[in-house]
Amino acid sequence: MARFTRIEVAQKMKKQGLVPLFYHNDVELSKNTLKACYDGGARLLEFTSRGDFAHTIFEQLSKYCEEELPGMILGVGSVTDAASASLYMALGANFIVTPVLREDIAVVCNRRKVLWSPGCGSLTEICRAEELGCEIVKLFPGGIYGPSFVKAIKGPQPWTSVMPTGGVSPTEENLKAWFDAGVTCVGMGSKLISTEALEAKDFRSITEKCKLALSIIHELKNGL
Repeated sequence: MARFTRIEVAQKMKKQGLVPLFYHNDVELSKNTLKACYDGGARLLEFTSRGDFAHTIFEQLSKYCEEELPGMILGVGSVTDAASASLYMALGANFIVTPVLREDIAVVCNRRKVLWSPGCGSLTEICRAEELGCEIVKLFPGGIYGPSFVKAIKGPQPWTSVMPTGGVSPTEENLKAWFDAGVTCVGMGSKLISTEALEAKDFRSITEKCKLALSIIHELKNGL
């Protein structure tokens, strides 16, 4: 069962501006990665469901967050059907991220008042997602559409909250382009938590990248 309401999650996404995301099939390495992001200031993280028995890894990470990382909001991504969404929510997922817009996932998440963020690639999909109760739309793959797409849709729909995932990196130039275009937050995967860092167990570098990204985003959001 989720420990944070969808309103709390949406507010945290807006305030923090960053959702780190990663997947690994090793529980201890995943715990250390979570801790590295936490130490870097992140209070949101998306564990992507991309491997066999990923839910068993997530279950242990969910318990770890509850016991060891106060305030960490753990969610799950790459969810493609309602049954999987229900399973992950039963294991404590505080938000559900999907690569596509699926109405069956919207129904089960709304029933439990859990935030869901569907991957959308057109204004029509975005409108439908919002009609289904979506608070923050995932623009995926973000790198294909770019900040200009966000700026264009914010013209007729200034109320739309967008989270691009893919094509986002922890540099001032990249992040400024996205936030100047009007995104609410960004999802960041391999550019923040690289395969090389995971293989080398270089958790310090993950912590430092999180600190850097959050610092840049804070300055951009507050006009510093």
